[in-house]
Amino acid sequence: MMQINNNLDINLNNNNFDNTADIYNASTTLAYSEKHQHTKTIPKCQSTLAKSRYGVATFLTGCSLFTAALALPSIALAEQVDDYQNEDALAVLEATSNEPLPDLESLENSPELKLTLPDIQHFQTKAGVPVAFVHSSALPIVDVDLRFNAGSARDNDIRPDGFGIAGMTATMLTQGTKTLSEEDFTRAVETLGVSLSSHAYKDMFTVSIRSLSDEQHLEPALELVKQMLAEPRFDDDILARNKAQLMVGLQQQQQDPSSVASLAFNKALFGDHPYAHPSSGTLETVPTLSTQDLADFKSRFLVASNASLAITGDLTLDEAKTLADSLTQVLPKGQPAPTLADPKPLDAGRRIHIPFDSTQTTVIMGQLGDKRSNSAAELQSQANFAVGNEVLAGGDFNARLMTEIRKNLGYTYGISGHMAPMLARGSYQIGFSTRNDKADAAIDATLATINSTLQDGISDEELQLTKDNLKNSFPMSFASNAGINGLLSMMNFYKLPDSYLTDYLSRIDKVDLKAANDTLNQKIEPNKFLIVTVGNGTKDGLSPTTNTLEADPTPSSD
Repeated sequence: MMQINNNLDINLNNNNFDNTADIYNASTTLAYSEKHQHTKTIPKCQSTLAKSRYGVATFLTGCSLFTAALALPSIALAEQVDDYQNEDALAVLEATSNEPLPDLESLENSPELKLTLPDIQHFQTKAGVPVAFVHSSALPIVDVDLRFNAGSARDNDIRPDGFGIAGMTATMLTQGTKTLSEEDFTRAVETLGVSLSSHAYKDMFTVSIRSLSDEQHLEPALELVKQMLAEPRFDDDILARNKAQLMVGLQQQQQDPSSVASLAFNKALFGDHPYAHPSSGTLETVPTLSTQDLADFKSRFLVASNASLAITGDLTLDEAKTLADSLTQVLPKGQPAPTLADPKPLDAGRRIHIPFDSTQTTVIMGQLGDKRSNSAAELQSQANFAVGNEVLAGGDFNARLMTEIRKNLGYTYGISGHMAPMLARGSYQIGFSTRNDKADAAIDATLATINSTLQDGISDEELQLTKDNLKNSFPMSFASNAGINGLLSMMNFYKLPDSYLTDYLSRIDKVDLKAANDTLNQKIEPNKFLIVTVGNGTKDGLSPTTNTLEADPTPSSD
């Protein structure tokens, strides 16, 4: 017990109560002290727990995975500490696990937890780029995220079969400028200690930087970003090296059944829509990429009229405005990208099987999903669905699919489903892997669980548990500068109102049983699911399906 008390004294003196081990030590030491009448330690424990930075209540309400550990009968544990040298510790824990859980005295008068949301400030740069800014002085750091409506969905706007142009442009932006070689550029980034990156996704093209906020670091870091945006090197030799490396990666992905399944699912679901192809390109298109393709993509889409900017960190509003103007002044005015049309939904359900030499079968099933919307009604509808889907297909062990397919039937280690809204309609998909000889049974059981949930609905107990979970985990989405800026960037890019963040808790509170069940039935149609299987099916496993395809040579990397 001395070890626990020593650790506690160190933590009390440092006022360092930011982790579960410290709080657990405090609570068990308190119980031990109460038992043995250590009157000097008791008030110290109680006072420190009450004054801890986040409070034990935060852990009990916000970290469900640790609730059981923190709620162990601490008094009973303390009574056993003296005997641990003579008893099996596991037997002690098992013996105490079914005893009633006592209340911690230190929680009786805990104040109500209050949530402070980021204060978002909006302005436009002189170049017309919309900016969202959050001041945060907790750390001397600045996160900057510049986004363009210019993901891989725009590849074919440069030329037909130009798959991979956006991705390669993103790769080569950080590989030198007109005045800095690739080696010099990399050395400058490393010398400053900044994090600098660019990426292309289906919807968006991002340029991000994280730097210390003092002028000695931030100013030269921004100069590097401005150079890579204004005058990227796009060297032919570097492009040839990149293409060779990417080809190796694409070939290796052919050996990954999850990648093969993902590509096949996207191609079949989105058809001739630009979302159907992978952002990295294909084995057929990557060899055709040229530096002219990259220059054309940059000139067309990396422009001020197509951009949005998010800044979070240790800057004043005036400093943020100066930074934003300086960064965006190097962008040509240009034109905004045209609106993406929605993909066409499948008329009926379809199954595709791809033979693959493996002991397991990878399964992806789903349909077209939502697209981003800034209307209050659609935001509420998405909240309704989020609650209902978390009950049905969330990733935790309370979800119905996880309970039935993993726990009850033992078909898989994990199964979950999610909605991926984008500028145009994205996808809703459920995925898992299972033994080849159990693939059909697992698919049937999954569909049966979905259908029974849609028919009978979720329960009020499941609804309340899920709402509490979503509300208590909500603050974690902006618990850091990077988290805040990521959320800020997404909202600014999709033109979502501040109420997307500020009214989140109220939207979750408004979700009732009827709304959750109705929205599930409106958005999920299992009879129209696309089901893709990749594995070594046998007569005792996968039955003949509608289509049997050879493994596609270009699995998705998205």
